[in-house]
Amino acid sequence: MIFIVAGGPLPNLLFLQRRILDIRPDELIGVDGGTCHLLNLGLRPQTVIGDLDSLARDVVDCLRESGCRVLQYPCKKDETDTELALQYALDRKPRLIEIYGALGGRIDHTLANISLLVVAAERGIETRIVDCSEELFVVSSQSEILGNPGQIVSILPLTSTVTGITLRGFEYPLLDGRMEAGKPYGISNRLLHDKGMIQVTSGYLLVIKTKAEE
Repeated sequence: MIFIVAGGPLPNLLFLQRRILDIRPDELIGVDGGTCHLLNLGLRPQTVIGDLDSLARDVVDCLRESGCRVLQYPCKKDETDTELALQYALDRKPRLIEIYGALGGRIDHTLANISLLVVAAERGIETRIVDCSEELFVVSSQSEILGNPGQIVSILPLTSTVTGITLRGFEYPLLDGRMEAGKPYGISNRLLHDKGMIQVTSGYLLVIKTKAEE
């Protein structure tokens, strides 16, 4: 398992700390300024990736001296720093990738990070964007959704059309449904029990699981 820590807002650093200490991922990746989130928790990433324009030179030097792998890229590039980190993580072929610090702040960065979930789905590696209040991931075939009765689960199409959508174990079930961009009727569904199932025939479906009940 690999954790990627991007540079977006992380209002609850203790949540990230608990996740790292409880799960103990095989590798921690700091994405440019996201490295500071880890350093503020007294944690050192194994790898730092990005153009490093948000990290002081002496911090980068200390990381290198401590044995951290530093992969620096030009500021003018086609990829975002988080995209580079995800590509690196996918090449390691882990069982699971979790991305933190990818939501909030600038909406363009948030949408770009969400779009990266499609890249991971195409590679067949389970990847989630996680923060203290919600979890985002993509379904392109079938996925079991674990949670608590009443927990909110929303779905949105990430491709122009998603077909064959089947929802079981939800307040609003669906059989062989279709979703199109601009028709967000999949918002605010709820689990009936401690798990549900989402199935898709074609396209990429974004699933947003809210951790706390409204």
